Amino acid sequence: MNNLIINDLFSVEGKVVLVTGGSRGIGEMIAAGFLANGAKVYISSRKADVCDATAARLAETYGAECISLPADLSQMSSIEALASELAARESRLDVLVNNAGASWGASIDDFPESGWDKVMDTNVKGVFFLTQKVLPLLETGATLEDPARVINIGSVDGIRAPAFDTVSYGPSKAAVHALTSQLAAKLVKRNILVNAIAPGPYPTWMLSTGVGTGGDVEGTDWDALGRASARGRIGTPEDIAGLAIFLASRAGAFTVGAVITSDGGVVVS
Repeated sequence: MNNLIINDLFSVEGKVVLVTGGSRGIGEMIAAGFLANGAKVYISSRKADVCDATAARLAETYGAECISLPADLSQMSSIEALASELAARESRLDVLVNNAGASWGASIDDFPESGWDKVMDTNVKGVFFLTQKVLPLLETGATLEDPARVINIGSVDGIRAPAFDTVSYGPSKAAVHALTSQLAAKLVKRNILVNAIAPGPYPTWMLSTGVGTGGDVEGTDWDALGRASARGRIGTPEDIAGLAIFLASRAGAFTVGAVITSDGGVVVS
């Protein structure tokens, strides 16, 4: 009972973190949370120029190390290249946040195979194989007292039917939740804890395309969208970063294989 001081319980200072899909949206929010609390963060996204710009901005904002490692995680060659580049730079990885994701909007009648494959390759295959390829880095610094962490970003759309015509997205996130349980069961004895977060409405590019503003994050009336939810607002960076930090810290060291919603009550209501 000597380590119940809040700063010790939730500290992520000095941890090495990789956040995929970290150049915008929920990934950027999580990366910022770790940087603000003393972690060294690598971010990855498909577009190199955007990833580089976000890393530079976050590093300047938080006075911390944020390094860009662009990668297309729907492609095995790119997954392997990312893992190799990280291994060339670091001897260990403390936290992997599998956030990179894709969606595709089309009706059931018109949904194309290319849309199905893009979503499944990024959201499911990418999560598994990146985790597989960085296992040596995760194991290096992992101990019984301070295990490594994998945090998979699922979705409430993997728990209940989505509101939008994104036929493959919900099944892909349900697969992420199931994969989280299987990875957790296999890796817990190797001192790697795997959990998932299932976000609901957050002010992201992806959600803005769903609500009809076509990727205009700044121009979307998020307050109006929030008022329609049970909690009366949408999620904030503090909400998602706080949950990720809990799972990566001493406070979350006995949480294994969980899928935790961060949705303001969307699922239960």
